[in-house]
Amino acid sequence: MARSFTEREKNNIRRNLREICKRYWTQYGYKKTSVDDLCKQAGISKGAFYLFFESKEALFCEVICSVQEQICNAASALIEKYKDRYGVAEALKFIYREYDQNNFLCNSNSTDFTIFMNKLSEEQSKKIVESNKKSQQLFLNPSYLRCKVDADMAMSVIYSLILNIKNKDILPQDHVETFDFMVDHLIDSLYE
Repeated sequence: MARSFTEREKNNIRRNLREICKRYWTQYGYKKTSVDDLCKQAGISKGAFYLFFESKEALFCEVICSVQEQICNAASALIEKYKDRYGVAEALKFIYREYDQNNFLCNSNSTDFTIFMNKLSEEQSKKIVESNKKSQQLFLNPSYLRCKVDADMAMSVIYSLILNIKNKDILPQDHVETFDFMVDHLIDSLYE
């Protein structure tokens, strides 16, 4: 007979599974992270895992959407704090550092991420797409931000800057300093 959990235990286990998943995904990738590994780290049985998540993919989907939402909310707060292009610059610097710590966010072209996406239900795929759209709007919606360039160009530049993280190991200069330099010099070209 399966052990029953108190509400407090359920919340703690669920939170713990998300944190373990995030750590393993960053370190090993989706494919190499097994439900068995997650359960062992969380101190629960494999059967108990399915009391919390219907599948491995459901957990990973929740993790990526949750991390993106946390990053988006913090970046939005930075933009609101400054209410100008320099707030956008600070938000971009924050996002870059978060992507550096959570590399699964910027590996969407990898085989590992493709395998993950292919296993998602239609509903889970839509959640990830919606999460991505929300982050795009972060840099285009505030009324006090006016782009000097076409919105698609601005988003392309922003994505190019952030995805430069994939080249961090081959840069002769510290990649964070390099990113900050690029943002500081490009921000005036993107926004009034």
